[in-house]
Amino acid sequence: MNIISEWKEIPLFDDEDEEAKYWSEHQLDARLMNSSIHQPDSRESTTITLRFDPRMLARIKRIARSRFLNYQSMMKQWLSERLEDEIK
Repeated sequence: MNIISEWKEIPLFDDEDEEAKYWSEHQLDARLMNSSIHQPDSRESTTITLRFDPRMLARIKRIARSRFLNYQSMMKQWLSERLEDEIK
């Protein structure tokens, strides 16, 4: 049995039969498997407080509703997009 120790060792398969044959002869290293398990980290998200003009917040919520989004998620998306633009 061949042990896969890096993700890049796994080829792209043309069909399921080819993939099944590959996995009958190969297996993932336990360390690689463990590295793929998401471990929640309390540092992944930090709560902050922002003060908005009520009219601005109402406009933001209206836009979010029209897009069927949660307004806070939409604001995070906007900030993320702006950060990417600033980094470029």
